[in-house]
Formats: sequence, C-alpha cells, structure tokens
Amino acid sequence: MSQYDLLVSRITNCTSCGLSDGRTNAVPGSGSLDADIMFIGEGPGFHEDRQGVPFVGQAGNLLNHMLSVIGLSREDVYITNMVKCRPPNNRDPFPGELEACAPYLDEQLELINPKVIVTLGRFSFTRFFPGQSIGRSRGKPRKWREYMVFPMYHPAAALHNPGLRPVLEDDFAALPGVIEQVIEQRTGEPEPEEQPAQQLSMFE
Repeated sequence: MSQYDLLVSRITNCTSCGLSDGRTNAVPGSGSLDADIMFIGEGPGFHEDRQGVPFVGQAGNLLNHMLSVIGLSREDVYITNMVKCRPPNNRDPFPGELEACAPYLDEQLELINPKVIVTLGRFSFTRFFPGQSIGRSRGKPRKWREYMVFPMYHPAAALHNPGLRPVLEDDFAALPGVIEQVIEQRTGEPEPEEQPAQQLSMFE
C-alpha cells in the first residue's frame, strides 16, 4: 500500500473529532497525485458526504466549469478540504475540528507537492495567512514556505452572490499565468520563505 493509500485509510477511519460521529463517508480528496494545482475548500457538504468525493454538488459543478474554461479537468488537479467530514447542517468547522484535520492536509501537501495552492474561501486562506481578509487578498498570489498560494472566493459564494462570479472567472483565468510564474521562479534564485503557519486554534 502506498503512502497516499495509507493516508486515505487513516482519514477514512479517523475518529479524532466529533465530526466522525455524523458522517456517511469521510472525504479525503481526489484528483492527480502529480497535480500542479491543489484546491483546498472548507469542508464536505451533503452530496460530498454521501459520495465520499469533494466538490460534487452545485459548487463542484461550477468548479468543474471554471476548470474547463482554462483547459483543465478534475483529473488534472487535486481537490480537498480543510476538514474531511461534513459539519452538521454545513455549519462552519470549529477550531478543534480544523486542528484535528490539519495533519492530514499537511501530509497531502507533502505528498502532492503542488506548484500552486488555490485556497477557496476564507477558512482555507486563513490556514496559511491568519487574520487576513480574503476579500482584499483574492487574486493576488503570494509565497508561503516553498509554495505559491493563490486565494480565491469559494465557488459556493459565487452561487449565493452572482456578482462574485465574474471575479471568480477572472481569478481562474489568471491561474495558468501563476503556474508559469512559479516555474520561472523555481528555475531561478530561491526566494525567502514566508512566515510559518500559525496554529489553527487562532481561526474563527
């Protein structure tokens, strides 16, 4: 069994927080293990909990469409969430739940080693940059450790507020250029590292 398969098994059988009590399925993640891009959302919803796959509801359909516009599919990227089990009634994840899942996300980053991390929404963005505003930061790539983080609004936000859809479309259109930027930087001089990650307990 590969290291990734072992990780999936640990997530699937995890009982580290109370979210495990109400799940139908844990939702580890899906996509290419050699992906240049890792998308990180907040947590599974109703359909994700039933199928064990991230982003398969309406927000997932919008994500699929946005990917197709820039010539990508789900098989080309890796998609996961901050928490791997559905919070009751799709509520925001609690700090302890984020903390319980944090090691799984860390290991996914290490195994996949994407060129770009796309954070979808405020929870995944503040995982890397605590206390900062997604509204002011979206669409602006920035370094975190050895990774380039590209913050975007969550697709669900564009569904609830159609005025955000053009913003999301613009950010997706910029994504190929962000990847090219990372490739150029990796072939040049290394850049200084960003601040280390803060504890997830600081999240709201």
